Amino acid sequence: MSRVYQPSDHVVENSRVPSFEKYKEMHEKSLEDPETFWSDIVKEFYWQKRPQTGNFLRYNFDISKGSIFVKCMEGAETNISFNLLDRNVRNGNGDKIAYYWEGNHPDDYSRVTYKKLMDRVCQFANALRESGVGKGDRIAVYMPMILETVVCMLACARIGAIHSVVFAGFSSDSLAERIAACKAKMVVTADGAWRGEKLLILKNICSEAIEKSKRQHNHLVSMCIVVSHLDRVTPCGELPDDYNDMFHWNPIRDVWWHDLVEGQSTICSPEWMDAEDPLFMLYTSGSTGKPKGVLHTTAGYLLYATATFRYVFDYRGNDVFWCTADVGWITGHTYVVYGPLANGATSVIFEGTPFYPENDRYWSLVDKYNVNQFYTAPTAIRSLTKCGDHYVKMNDLKSLRVLGSVGEPINPEAWLWYYHLIGSGRCSIVDTFWQTETGGHVLTSLPGATPMKPGAAGFPFFGVEPRILNEDGEVIEGPGEGYLVFSRPWPGIMRTLYGDHERFETVYFSKFPGYYCTGDGAKRDEDGFLWVTGRIDDMLNVSGHLMSTAEVEGVLAKDPRVTEAAVVSKPHPIKGESLYCFIILNEGAKFDDELIDCLKKLVRKSIGAFATPDVIQYAPGLPKTRSGKIMRRILRKVALGDEAVGDLSTLADPTVIPELFKYRP
Repeated sequence: MSRVYQPSDHVVENSRVPSFEKYKEMHEKSLEDPETFWSDIVKEFYWQKRPQTGNFLRYNFDISKGSIFVKCMEGAETNISFNLLDRNVRNGNGDKIAYYWEGNHPDDYSRVTYKKLMDRVCQFANALRESGVGKGDRIAVYMPMILETVVCMLACARIGAIHSVVFAGFSSDSLAERIAACKAKMVVTADGAWRGEKLLILKNICSEAIEKSKRQHNHLVSMCIVVSHLDRVTPCGELPDDYNDMFHWNPIRDVWWHDLVEGQSTICSPEWMDAEDPLFMLYTSGSTGKPKGVLHTTAGYLLYATATFRYVFDYRGNDVFWCTADVGWITGHTYVVYGPLANGATSVIFEGTPFYPENDRYWSLVDKYNVNQFYTAPTAIRSLTKCGDHYVKMNDLKSLRVLGSVGEPINPEAWLWYYHLIGSGRCSIVDTFWQTETGGHVLTSLPGATPMKPGAAGFPFFGVEPRILNEDGEVIEGPGEGYLVFSRPWPGIMRTLYGDHERFETVYFSKFPGYYCTGDGAKRDEDGFLWVTGRIDDMLNVSGHLMSTAEVEGVLAKDPRVTEAAVVSKPHPIKGESLYCFIILNEGAKFDDELIDCLKKLVRKSIGAFATPDVIQYAPGLPKTRSGKIMRRILRKVALGDEAVGDLSTLADPTVIPELFKYRP
């Protein structure tokens, strides 16, 4: 049994939920009477048309009873940009800092108040309207972590356009696929950015993607808006004198951000949106290799982002919050942009890395801005544990009260380092489990209320009702392990997959009718703690980046020397999981270092650097069932060097197993 850690007095004394009994009382109310439970936060927002009593949450999770749907406060009208900006300014927070921006180089930093942020959002929203963007249009965003990224998202929300942010670490192929899939009218990007000492020319990647979108997917982008970022930041490496000539510029299509917003009014009337009108889509990998356009709507997402931020981080009005996630992921959407601003919070936005210019960059910024809540990924934590404790001790971290973890389960060793060294045993750790699809935290600790176990996700958030099912769909009561599902929706859950509701129903609701299936396994221990045990479908989680085996296998098979590929995950001390790839070669092809290097570069180019395989192994054959299905369970054993492979009775050719072990590098 894992040791249980109780919240410290330092946390409990100012907590919104100061005891486990209070948490249980609130959670029970959120399930029994959700409309009343959520009503206090609902009343905080501005509504052009108020929600009607008795219309809070309608849904069908049982595919046998018809189409799957979730509706929250349907018929009410509001605007998220107005609630995040105008409402805060009207409430007296106009001069409050919304964001401290910290660049890649320590000499680059700025800040923006709520009033100034509202002005900039209105100017860009007016520029978009003047350029022909209106309600329902899709805007693709491929940006570094700069203030214009937030401005762009909120400007889209203000005029009813749907933003689709793509992580700026994706390749031009991946970006092109996402631009075409959402049928983006425009793309917004920056000329470039520094990542440590590495210069990234984002504009060129974007230009290549726009051309590929046209050539490969028959989709035309009408305009590309470019932020001039490199000229205003400190170079962190070699910058060519003629770097401006490096950009692929199309004068018919491309326009500078500053030219577009010059002279625009700081007043922009909002588009009043129905509660169920789309807000944004965010593409996440699917088990087929084709990205899924997860669609979130307006009012329910706003409500859930507001509540999870407020309670999970125990945010108070004068706190400074820092989520290190990139806005290209759902964590950045909910806990860099929408959740903090909805609560009138002051946040840090960070463009750099934890290791530049020194390995204490995170801790120096906690010290500089007196950060109270710090939210990062286990991959970063594991990396920082290797750097030496002295980098932490160089800085004053006494302002910290809540530490967060996101993206994958955190291993107990990293949890304990985080708790004892970063939090000095005073801070609560919230080990949050959630997905792009859930919109916000669904399993977590609450800082002042719930006890903690290293590595455990904890307990359900308000409105969330988890179940653990066995393979037959039967509910496992008490301690046990199985499929993690949810028996009812909460306000922030996704509504569909863009343009493919049938896939939405099949992926999430067909395996266990009546339940939303997460695709993750979980166990409940004897104390009621929930532990997420990892993906149970053909998905990989590398450094918090979710991707499918099919996606990587498809890229490897593009090389004419490769007949077939199979990809599994292998535990990694820093990344959590790494990619271990098996390849079968065409006759006459040679397996050597040149081929391995070529395949790694192909994956980097096609997907992104984060997907680069750690190991590529020659395979004379693959373990398949008689129906042709690859048994990745066995391949994972080979990757680990574990010859206890288990039952082989369903294999078409068991003799391939010793051959695979023979060729392990």
